[in-house]
Amino acid sequence: MTTATSSPSFASTSSAPEPTASALLRRVLALAAPTTLLASLQLVAQLIETALAARQGTAALAGWAVVLPFALLMQQMSAGAMGGGVVAAIARSLGASRRDEAAALVRHALIIAVVGGLVFAVGLSCFAGLMLTVVAGPESAKATTGYALWLFGVGAVPVWLTNTLASVLRGGGQHGLAARALTLMWLTFPVLAWALTEPAGLGLAGVGAAFALVSWVAALVMAVIVLRGGAGFVPTLRGETSWVLFKQILSVGAVACVLATIANLTTVLVTAQLRSYGTVAVAAYGISARLEFMMIPLSFGIGAALTALVGRAVGAGDWRTARRTAWMGGLLALGVTGVVGLGVASAPLAFVSLFTKDPAVADIAASALAYIGPAFGGFGLGMAMYFAAMGAQRMRWPIFAALARITLAVGAGSLLAHQAGMGMVGHFAGVALGITAYGVFAAAGVRRGVWSAR
Repeated sequence: MTTATSSPSFASTSSAPEPTASALLRRVLALAAPTTLLASLQLVAQLIETALAARQGTAALAGWAVVLPFALLMQQMSAGAMGGGVVAAIARSLGASRRDEAAALVRHALIIAVVGGLVFAVGLSCFAGLMLTVVAGPESAKATTGYALWLFGVGAVPVWLTNTLASVLRGGGQHGLAARALTLMWLTFPVLAWALTEPAGLGLAGVGAAFALVSWVAALVMAVIVLRGGAGFVPTLRGETSWVLFKQILSVGAVACVLATIANLTTVLVTAQLRSYGTVAVAAYGISARLEFMMIPLSFGIGAALTALVGRAVGAGDWRTARRTAWMGGLLALGVTGVVGLGVASAPLAFVSLFTKDPAVADIAASALAYIGPAFGGFGLGMAMYFAAMGAQRMRWPIFAALARITLAVGAGSLLAHQAGMGMVGHFAGVALGITAYGVFAAAGVRRGVWSAR
């Protein structure tokens, strides 16, 4: 049986002196660094995917833009939402020195992963063609349905298993090991996607096939690592299931999945509103929305560290350290995403030119980024506080944040576009307002009156 000691960053704080701000920053950076490096690699792979989609033509790009929120929802649910629930539950158990409970939680997490993967595999395989036809039109549906069938029908279950097993490692403080195990997947995916899409002639379906294949390999590799005790303990896969243990994961993970759904529904609804301006507008917003989805991997590196660190502190009963850790990570995420967003907003055409040479698409996408880019500091802050709230099991304010975002992006955007006479850019302004409100509300919940022992 393989065992390992807990990460030094996870030492119990219940009887130790209160950590300084610099010590907290070092803890966050130590766990965030490997995941952030992995996220950067994932980001490059996703940019290549976007470029491959654009090379298939405007109809394919528009269809890909419709599928994109659902593809990223699958990633967000399995890695950040339900995955965050797994990280938080295991971290709290280890923080309270309940290692047997942490070992049993893995069994329950894998059951949830299989169910979650099947929901995506069956649901989106059955309705992808209809959804694409309704939102993007029949030409886009023809170009993109094969991509969706591969991505979800074959790839959903291994994606859920891979990300759940990575979350087990992060819950044990082994962020570096999780990142190393996933690096090969994100190095291989863009090369294989290009090979299947263009030389093999599969078109956009080749991207989906490549993702499904590398996900199955990654799931097998992650399973071997976790079963050998890579998280610092050996999981117990046999035994009865317990609702109490399911609840420890689902009380955070299920709420987070709803919030991830709302976030992606926001993008879908804004995309649907833009359809009245034509396929070019839909394709252009797909490119501008990519910047938002680029922020998610960057924020996830910090957020995954916060879920684990806050969970450990809460498990040890140290709520003050939990709050201070959350704010340290939140401000760090605010700075990183703010700089990226402002940089893209200052030269939007340079960013857009990476994905399309169509001048009509480029002009609309650049207009969208000029409005939305400056708001992304708030997005990073909100994402970091959302992940921290999972570790603390305090999800009420992230719910408020998600509802404020969809209300402003969809409702206020429509009012600005039609009643205020701003036209298409009114929708972009609504998206920016929604992202800003998301950060404000999520951060407002991280305070003593909310984050404390009940």
